[in-house]
Amino acid sequence: MTRNFQVPSGCRLIAHETVGSTSEEAKRLAETGATDGTVVWALEQTAGRGRHGRQWSSPKGNLYLSAVFRPKCRIAEAPQLGFVVGVAMASAIRALSDIPAELKWPNDLLVSGKKVSGILLDSSDDGAGGVAWVIAGVGVNVEVHPEDIDGADSLRAFGATFSVEELLEAFLSRLFDLIGVWSRDGFEPIRICWQELALATGTLVSVKLPGQLIGGTFEGIDPSGNLLLRHNDEVLHVAAGDVFPVSAATNTSTGAL
Repeated sequence: MTRNFQVPSGCRLIAHETVGSTSEEAKRLAETGATDGTVVWALEQTAGRGRHGRQWSSPKGNLYLSAVFRPKCRIAEAPQLGFVVGVAMASAIRALSDIPAELKWPNDLLVSGKKVSGILLDSSDDGAGGVAWVIAGVGVNVEVHPEDIDGADSLRAFGATFSVEELLEAFLSRLFDLIGVWSRDGFEPIRICWQELALATGTLVSVKLPGQLIGGTFEGIDPSGNLLLRHNDEVLHVAAGDVFPVSAATNTSTGAL
């Protein structure tokens, strides 16, 4: 942890050898006044968590970080930051390698159908319809992946030669640039970039909703970030659910890293 990192303007990087959870540490800092752009990075997590409170294995060799943002937006717009983060990470991986990382709605990155990264957002409102803070947690399987989760793999398995530190720098540079675009121009340019890096339009998918599984084709995302699913000649706007490419439709392990 002695390397001097090149971090973008506005980024305050806090590095740890080990933490329980970068997101929990970032939340603690946010609640005690951490500035916008504070990033907590750790080589290892001992109590990493994913979606729905699932425990997530976080050994050394992978990238674990959580960023604190204080955007001037309505609380309903806060989830857009997940798309900003996804674009930044997929772009960073592609810039450092020939690996065609793809975005899967709402919060995963895939390579050849295998999950290599996940994103988890937490937010707090300011009591007046706005946002007090948003925590964007990211985990990337660089060296290793959880052996007990079907459909997961590591970037190293796909030929990645870059280090965790190189990925961190490439990601942060793109993340802070895109945060600026989003803050200035809104969600539309992020939506366009996200769709360019996402699963191909027309990909057969299954969407797991409460109590049902719906099949159809992926048609992108709408201006609010909802999934567009073509099902029985009708395009559905899905606000919440888990998406699986048909080849992985039986995989129900959806926790973020």
